[in-house]
Amino acid sequence: AGVKMNIMDVEEGKIAELELWQDKPTIEAALMYPGRYVVDSVTTKDGEPILAASTDRLHNIAGTYVGKDDPICLVRTQKMFPATEEAGSVFNNPHFVAGNTRGSHNMPLMPVKLNSAATINFCIPIVEALVFSMHNGKFTGPFDGFSTPDWDLIREIATKKAMSIRSQGFIHPATLVPSELEYAEGYRARMEVLESKMKPMEGNTSSDGKKENYEDPD
Repeated sequence: AGVKMNIMDVEEGKIAELELWQDKPTIEAALMYPGRYVVDSVTTKDGEPILAASTDRLHNIAGTYVGKDDPICLVRTQKMFPATEEAGSVFNNPHFVAGNTRGSHNMPLMPVKLNSAATINFCIPIVEALVFSMHNGKFTGPFDGFSTPDWDLIREIATKKAMSIRSQGFIHPATLVPSELEYAEGYRARMEVLESKMKPMEGNTSSDGKKENYEDPD
């Protein structure tokens, strides 16, 4: 029982092979921050591929903005692999992902029908699902995995979550942390202006001194 998961550090270009279930706490700790640590691939204990994802970060490779990071993920289902329903149900909760306007916001991932237009309403991140069957080494399909009526409810949930977080404006966590911004050059230029105007505070005491005088009210 269990699988092997390859976790990629997209900043350092390294991969660690971890196993479920013994490495579960380590895997969870890494995936708390998907801006740096992501799932590259998953295999059985015997090395049979289950999942493969495109996880390279273009702005990390080039050091500046060069285009969109639009990843794909291939998942094998049925028989010795997860059920198709298990793979699809992970999209029931529109999780927040990096993207949206200028690729610099946290927004819910909306499962949509094939060939859906990207909305001009803040450009909510979207994902499509092509479901294939294989018989005697030949593919049939694809079937549109997110075309059935039940996904309309999930799309409505994603829209409500998107409107809610975008109402927060440019304040984090609506926007990404500085290291994740796709158009980071402009942000760095503004922060350089801010830093150039910074001056020491008169009568400023060290943080250590403040801690020594602090009393816990509880």
